Amino acid sequence: MTLTDLLTILAILLAPIVAVQVQKRLELFREESGRKLRIFKTLMATRGATISPEHVQALNMIDLEFQGKQYRNVTNAWKNYLDHLNSYPKDDEQLQMLWNDKRSDFLTSLLIEMGNSLGYEFDAVHVKKAFYIPEAHDQIEKENILIRRGLVTLLFGDNALKMEVTKLPISEQVRAEQEELNTAVRELLDGKRSLSVALSDERKKKETS
Repeated sequence: MTLTDLLTILAILLAPIVAVQVQKRLELFREESGRKLRIFKTLMATRGATISPEHVQALNMIDLEFQGKQYRNVTNAWKNYLDHLNSYPKDDEQLQMLWNDKRSDFLTSLLIEMGNSLGYEFDAVHVKKAFYIPEAHDQIEKENILIRRGLVTLLFGDNALKMEVTKLPISEQVRAEQEELNTAVRELLDGKRSLSVALSDERKKKETS
């Protein structure tokens, strides 16, 4: 048996094993790529609703799925964005507006780097502006933010509920008696009514003795 025959037999024996291993590698690669792609698509779809649970969950999956030197630009962009998210100015509205503008820039950079690593090409203008949010949804999100802030300040004693009493519940009988009493007092003060005085028996005896 020649060397060629041996190599041929070996190739026949190893071919199924090699094919199975290659198939497993391909399936693993497709699964990993699919998870990365789902994260990217979720972030792109929710980039106009950054406080939605889907958006936040996708952000927290970046470190887990985008590993390796080929994704270094993605992880660096995510670290910069995360650092900015954790530096929200709570007590200064003007700084909050500036913070929000920078937040949009950091998110845009992250999505561009993530898209490049997955074979997508988007520019900054497209990422920032090429999405649709109904005005009602935007208003609801803003109102929810205001409600949450108000509840926090109320629970921690930094604010109080404003109350204005316009009418106290009262029965008709009590109201009528109060009006009658008020009328009698006014007539008494105006000299239109006199007080009736009654002496007890003991007082009468003292006065007559």
